[in-house]
Amino acid sequence: MFSLTNPQKRQLKALAHPRKPVVIIGDNGLTDAVMQEIEIALDHHELIKIRVNAEDRAARDGMILEICAATSAAQIQRIGHIATLFRRNHEAPRIALD
Repeated sequence: MFSLTNPQKRQLKALAHPRKPVVIIGDNGLTDAVMQEIEIALDHHELIKIRVNAEDRAARDGMILEICAATSAAQIQRIGHIATLFRRNHEAPRIALD
């Protein structure tokens, strides 16, 4: 995990606003295949949105925390079922942070 400053989080929120979720977690929850897709998406895009279709708020929070821990991504924001995650790709950075 790494920490981002508040201005960096604001910048990432603004960049993420027009984006659509690239991974949707369905009824089967966090499977190995879903985790691989999240890893691939983070490597390629750095900043992604995921949709967690769990009815229980605690279950959504738990899945998002598990994803962040497993992928070393930072949670930028969460609104309802949609979470925005960021992880720097050190070999090919795509987003310049202020």
